[in-house]
Amino acid sequence: MRMIFVNLPVSDLAAARAFYAGLGFGSDERFSDDRTTSVVVSDAIVVMLLTRDRFADFVPDADRVGDPSRSTTVLNALSAGSREEADDLLARALASGGKPWMPAQDHGSMYGVSFTDPDGHVWEVVWMDPAVLQ
Repeated sequence: MRMIFVNLPVSDLAAARAFYAGLGFGSDERFSDDRTTSVVVSDAIVVMLLTRDRFADFVPDADRVGDPSRSTTVLNALSAGSREEADDLLARALASGGKPWMPAQDHGSMYGVSFTDPDGHVWEVVWMDPAVLQ
C-alpha cells in the first residue's frame, strides 16, 4: 500500500493541531514533538504539521518557504462518502477555526466544498456518485 505524507508549514503548532483534531483526525505521538505534529487522516494519509523553522530544515532555501495566507501554495483534496459527509467536514472545519474557501460546487454526480486551515492551507472535500464511477 502506498501512503501520502503532506507536509505543511504552520505558524502556531498548537492552533493547527487543535484545528485538525476538530476535524476528527487523530495524531501519532511517535512522530510528534514540540515542532511537529503527525496528523492521521487515514491509514494511507498523514499530514505532517511543522513549525515554519522545522519545515525550513527540509528545503534548500529557508527564505522560500511559502506563506499560504498570502498566496495559494497547494490544493489538497479529500474524498467523502456522501454529500452530507462533505458538508459535515466543512462545518467542523469552520467551527474549529478554518475559513470558507470557494462556494460549494454541485455538478450532480460530483459535489465539493472547500475551506482553509488557520494558516491558509486549502482543503477540498469531494463526493463523486459511485454509479457514475462504474
